[in-house]
Amino acid sequence: MRDVNQIATVLKAISDPIRWDIVRQMTEVDELACQTLEHRLPVSKPTISYHIKILAQAGLVSVRKEGRYFFYRLERQTLRDLVDELWVLVPERVEHPEQGAAPWSLEAPATEQLRSEAALLTW
Repeated sequence: MRDVNQIATVLKAISDPIRWDIVRQMTEVDELACQTLEHRLPVSKPTISYHIKILAQAGLVSVRKEGRYFFYRLERQTLRDLVDELWVLVPERVEHPEQGAAPWSLEAPATEQLRSEAALLTW
């Protein structure tokens, strides 16, 4: 995902609270029916369609139609690629969770300044 425009598009897509909620709900299942979103979200059906369109254009969601029903699948690799790009920005003194440490743990005893920097990274 090294394309800066693609990274920006994905970040913009998930920056909206409704779209973030859609993505979050999609992480819990393999596929999500549009009707499920209609019951769970405080927005209209056309608004859901608008948000899904933006998520699909960003490569975060694929859409499948069966009869008159729509089903959405999260493109998890797009999220993985985004996380990998964001890890590049993390200072070396913060370990990646895959290295066996607890997420965002500091490798060495931290000064007060390092603790506040680490707190900023975890917002």
